[in-house]
Amino acid sequence: MTDPRDPLALLTLMVRIRRFEERCAGLYSAGAIRGFLHLCVGEEAVAAGVLAALGPDDAVVSTYREHGHALARGIPMTALLAEMFGRATGCSRGRGGSMHLFDAERRFYGGNAIVAGGIPLATGLALADRYRNRPHVTACLFGDGAVAEGEFHESLNLAALWRLPIVFCCENNRYAMGTSLARSHAETDLALRAGSYGMRAWAVDGMDAVAVQEATALAVDTARAGAGPCFLELQTYRFRAHSMYDADRYRDRAEIDAWRQRDPIDRLAATLVADGLLDAGGRAALEAAADAELDAAVAAAEAAPLEPVADLTRYVTTEAS
Repeated sequence: MTDPRDPLALLTLMVRIRRFEERCAGLYSAGAIRGFLHLCVGEEAVAAGVLAALGPDDAVVSTYREHGHALARGIPMTALLAEMFGRATGCSRGRGGSMHLFDAERRFYGGNAIVAGGIPLATGLALADRYRNRPHVTACLFGDGAVAEGEFHESLNLAALWRLPIVFCCENNRYAMGTSLARSHAETDLALRAGSYGMRAWAVDGMDAVAVQEATALAVDTARAGAGPCFLELQTYRFRAHSMYDADRYRDRAEIDAWRQRDPIDRLAATLVADGLLDAGGRAALEAAADAELDAAVAAAEAAPLEPVADLTRYVTTEAS
């Protein structure tokens, strides 16, 4: 758990996430990363704030836009980039790629390519912890598009009914792929909808890492104390398109520019400078350190081996003939 009195740690993590995502975009364009790629540029405060409020034994279930979550959980850049390069040293042995990052040792259970697919899995993890009387909490991250899926409603109902130790963290970036929230939801107050299941639910400024961490810490404490699940509507925005394949023609440029004025990294950096906790060159130093870490991770990924062809059926279960 990141010390809530140390916002510089949150800024450092957000800078690492931003530089990682920007490097991934370049590597994808160069053909080094293949398949689908969903970047979280603009949403770094959610990853940094939510994960900072969790303990090492708590569980995390994420979506296909999970690079920032994985970094915030402590998975090394070397393991993440190797996975995206399809190398055997990747966190999923190169089998999952960008959308299926896993690290069971850190209780990071994906990376899930199915919209809302992680929500029932997270509910099951929380149920298992309760049955075993373990003082753990599960944080389940998903986008606003997942709220339209049946799994969302079924899982929230059961979690509230059984008072499970889970925090549902909705990254509301206002667009489910290319469809705006207002065009797909009759009720756009997502916290209100979650609250109808009898759990504490409230909206949070998802562009403010400190606010996200404080809200998540309260929700985690509530769930861990046995008071049942909580729901956080983290109001954020992705600056880039839904994926690298997306032409991004469904949003006005003025809207994107307006949200960029609320860049979570710029906002926190400005606050730290004003408070005397960061000097004029401090952010540049953080970016340089992240770039050096990335250079080493890219080199390691390029040098890492592919999984042997003989092992391709390993972990694959086939029906006996």
